Amino acid sequence: MATRKSEDVAKEKLIDSVKTSLNDAESLLREAASSTGDKANELRDRALTSLRRTREALYEAQDAVLERGRKAARATDDYVHDNPWQAIGVAGVTGLLLGLLISRPAFFQPWVYEKLFSVLPPAWSG
Repeated sequence: MATRKSEDVAKEKLIDSVKTSLNDAESLLREAASSTGDKANELRDRALTSLRRTREALYEAQDAVLERGRKAARATDDYVHDNPWQAIGVAGVTGLLLGLLISRPAFFQPWVYEKLFSVLPPAWSG
């Protein structure tokens, strides 16, 4: 639970940082467009620096997401190695259900949906 909260805080912090950097860069580029000479060059440099910070923050976020994906893959791999028969059972049931759905073309006929949705309560049928 604490991990989820810290991830949410980090996500909000990243979003705020990106928004701030982009707003700063936009305002600096607007000023640079109306300025000339050294001031324009300075404003452009500041805008580029702001954009570089934003890019770095996004790369850090990408790395964090990739790391979480690797951890999830490792946890799944460990679970499958620790519980091979349960994993085989889940895969078998999933394959069976998908096979039944694919092999029954009548299930995809419009009249099946009409019958199905006529039985459902009005709130479920859309």
